[in-house]
Amino acid sequence: MRIAIVDESAARAAVIEEGLHDAGLRDVTIFVERRGIAARLEALSPDVVLINLANPHRDELEELFALSRAMARPVAMFVDQSDTAGIEAAVDAGVSAYVVDGLKKERIRPILELAIRRFRAYSRLRTELDEARSALAERKAIDQAKALLMKKRGIDEPAAYAALRKAAMDSGRRIGDVADAIVTADRLMGDL
Repeated sequence: MRIAIVDESAARAAVIEEGLHDAGLRDVTIFVERRGIAARLEALSPDVVLINLANPHRDELEELFALSRAMARPVAMFVDQSDTAGIEAAVDAGVSAYVVDGLKKERIRPILELAIRRFRAYSRLRTELDEARSALAERKAIDQAKALLMKKRGIDEPAAYAALRKAAMDSGRRIGDVADAIVTADRLMGDL
């Protein structure tokens, strides 16, 4: 497992690194300088990112949260102090573990595992949500296409659905794609 540590303090980063080494994790890269961090993290392509901030201010948090959203990797963040707004912003940004005053080398491994598990659970939920949205959009397109066919051909709903299904089978496309094409064509053609 490739792990990136982002910390402007080499001493604090060493605590995390030692905890990872004690847990048997050796593929660790430390980034002390945050300038250009997005490109360097992208080049490294870590499996997990551990970010350590002493007293994060708003600009730091916004920068790191933007990074967290873009990376799509488990991110655990260690801070010395926090407030409700900081925690909410971290959760909204997809930070998998937000640890206040918990930087001890013995805690690194369990926090790392928590971050990975929460990231996987969040990713699974996001995938399910995307699939549900897609299915809903497809259902809506099918209903609209059926309504158009019923109106223009003077047929009932089962006949309209059968026509959609036959067109999909004949063209080797999904019925949702055929329905979407019918709805799009109707929008473009208007009352012609």
